[in-house]
Amino acid sequence: MPSGNNLVELIDRLDPVFDEAIVDGNDDELFASGYLRGHFDLVAARLILAGESETEALWPALEQAIDNASHELTPADQTHVKNLYQKLQQRAATSS
Repeated sequence: MPSGNNLVELIDRLDPVFDEAIVDGNDDELFASGYLRGHFDLVAARLILAGESETEALWPALEQAIDNASHELTPADQTHVKNLYQKLQQRAATSS
């Protein structure tokens, strides 16, 4: 992803990825979407409140949040969350 992208704009562009699971996802995808959305929103809010505007700060912070909470998930749920995380990164790369 090129540097200089605005974090708030990226967050807005990624919102539909979460919404797709509501419309088209199975129960596992819906769970992963809600779970990851909570972490995503919390990480994004913390970065914005800290004055961060570069998109590069999002991915390591989100990955750390997911890793820190991995004990909350079954291995199968971890896989679903990881797949959605990768989908977010892919969407971010193609929308920049």
